[in-house]
Amino acid sequence: MHAATVRSCALAVSLAALAISAATPARAQAAKVPGKTLTVERIYSPPNLNGSIERGIAWSPDGKRFAYFHSSGGKDAATELWAMDAATGKLSVLIDAKLLESLLESPKQRATQATGLGRAVPQDYQWAAGGIALLFVSDTQLVWLDLKSMSPNRLVTGDASIEDAKISPDAKWVSYVQDFNLWVVNVATKEKKQLTTGGSEELLKGKLDWLYPEELSSRTAYWWSPDSSHVAYYEMDERPVTKYPIYDMSTDIGAVENMRFPQAGEANPIVRVGIVPVTGGETRWLDAGSDTNVYIARVNWTPDSKHIAIQRLNRGQTRLDLLIFDSSSGTSTTILTDTDKYWINLSDDLHFFADGQRFLWTSERSGYRHIYLYDISGKLLKQLTGGDWAVTGVEGFGPQSTNGLVVDERHGYVYFLSNKNNAVESHLFRVSINDGSIAQVTRTHGVHAPEIAPDESAFLDSYSSANVPPKQELDRIDGTKIAMLAENNVPELAEYHLPPVEFTTVTADDGTILHASMIKPPGFDPARKYPVLIETYGGPDAQIVRDQWGGAFWSDIMAQKGYIIWSLDNRGSTGRGHVFETPIFHQFGKVELADQLAGVKYLKSLAYVDGTRIGIWGWSYGGYMTLTALLHAPDVFKAGVAVAPVTDWRLYDTAYTERYMGTPQENEAGYRESSPAYFPQNLKGKLMVAHGTGDDNVHFANTALLLNHFIEAGKYPELLIFPGRGHPMSDRPAQLLLFNRIMQFFLDNL
Repeated sequence: MHAATVRSCALAVSLAALAISAATPARAQAAKVPGKTLTVERIYSPPNLNGSIERGIAWSPDGKRFAYFHSSGGKDAATELWAMDAATGKLSVLIDAKLLESLLESPKQRATQATGLGRAVPQDYQWAAGGIALLFVSDTQLVWLDLKSMSPNRLVTGDASIEDAKISPDAKWVSYVQDFNLWVVNVATKEKKQLTTGGSEELLKGKLDWLYPEELSSRTAYWWSPDSSHVAYYEMDERPVTKYPIYDMSTDIGAVENMRFPQAGEANPIVRVGIVPVTGGETRWLDAGSDTNVYIARVNWTPDSKHIAIQRLNRGQTRLDLLIFDSSSGTSTTILTDTDKYWINLSDDLHFFADGQRFLWTSERSGYRHIYLYDISGKLLKQLTGGDWAVTGVEGFGPQSTNGLVVDERHGYVYFLSNKNNAVESHLFRVSINDGSIAQVTRTHGVHAPEIAPDESAFLDSYSSANVPPKQELDRIDGTKIAMLAENNVPELAEYHLPPVEFTTVTADDGTILHASMIKPPGFDPARKYPVLIETYGGPDAQIVRDQWGGAFWSDIMAQKGYIIWSLDNRGSTGRGHVFETPIFHQFGKVELADQLAGVKYLKSLAYVDGTRIGIWGWSYGGYMTLTALLHAPDVFKAGVAVAPVTDWRLYDTAYTERYMGTPQENEAGYRESSPAYFPQNLKGKLMVAHGTGDDNVHFANTALLLNHFIEAGKYPELLIFPGRGHPMSDRPAQLLLFNRIMQFFLDNL
């Protein structure tokens, strides 16, 4: 249940598609005169009410400029690749629309695609070292464009799918995954070479499975050495993993797709790391220990290409070892171990200094993630940050980067994101490696997502607040503005008189401060009594109460219908440090519901809240929370909608579920008490459950199991089934039906 996925589902919109607004807040004080009525049809129809931001941003390797896709807009939109100078903000066209179209589409795609590039999002491009060329990646082709001659060179073409293409550090090779194996192609000669053999659906070589990217946030299964001589890669043996059938009942005769999905307590893939020369030859396997029932969670080369760092996480996810391997001999040393009596949250923060003598590491050993400086032997030199606040990753160097720390070794600074000074905001900070002094770089209130240039001289900042849609601007590394990249007015928003998002705090039963947000109906009258609709997620690795543009607008539809919209981040959610997460250990639902009930208690203390009309809804873990609320606090919630809910944690995957719950074998009672499917007799309020039959994340079996238990109890909720849809149910017809039906359900029952 990867947070990026579930947050998108819960809000029904991807922040990548959000727009830019003028400085004037799109949400002002609630107007006394009603605005234009929002509809589900409008929020899921073009033009996007959020407008649009520039996409495909990637810094050049020298940090002197960045490129991005720019569309002219309109019916006959043309997309070009533009570049902005990092020092001056000056714009130029890097690749015109005609050339770009030829680079991004194979002949087969051009023959069948009638909508044109202006409406089709280009898949990918990457800068080569030195900024000499760009690599364009499509489903079945790799095209190299020399930026001096502007002459395309088609390195790989054909019908076979291409995955995870990368340029070697010396820009002489392009690597990619095809047919479960790792390949390289020589840029100069176009000679292709297969680096691994024997790859298959059962034995992945250089290719990720389902579990690692979903639950361990892995982004790739292979890594170039800095000197471009070798490639390290995962071999993932999927044979022990259960083949889980996904049934497609939308066809005449039905179809079955089998996916490798390890349910809690079952066998995981067996993973090992090998090193293969780019010239070809035998793989050298690295021995990470005799216990194969572990997660090989992270792999990093050291700058000198002589060593490989592997982070090995035990199955219980309570011990993380940092092993350093000699890439020639394969010998290893464990130089650091972190342990936690609850669980360890992984990060991408490991950074080896160019001198080869030191590295940075982050740990939550204090209850909050902070930065530590070690020497290469594993001796702690100093702790760089500390306090009751947490360091989070920062995006650097464009879309091919990983989240983590950005380190300016020349000037001795480490850049990171944190909500250090405000729990609902996120800002860019820097800490001095020499004296530990910390300075906040970004100033505008809200949530910032900076992409820092490779030379650490500037950053592209995308930021927003709850009442002002996102902007994009180029800033110097000290936070001073160079140029505005995107600031689009969305005049239509003013027509709806959207009320502001208001933030408050609630005190939990044990005294913990909880953050919450509220949207009041337009024309709010404190003398009236309003029903409340709670929007929840509530699970680990997600924070929904943030001073950030939401952009879903369905909440505003319900506010216009006369509902107060309320959200609260309970214990177990992220954003408040590890210490805020751990109360949910070995029992989902109990602490989360207690905190949500503290929020309801606060709501009922407000004179304008009708405490007899409290509704709740959510998606994924939010759907689970909705069921938990209706079945364990049946006298509190009058109605609820659970979309794609987990109903029995034995049905969810190993890495996520066991992190918090342990295995079903060792925590049988905790699993049963945490699973709402076993409490159908408690239902009093009105319930609707919606689920896609093609969901490969929270399988439809969760809803089927729930329904069986309801039938046995003589009860039955309203049900919405979406044939063939996955976890997001993101196609427009499904969105229109789902959100119109949820709206009507609450109008009828709340």
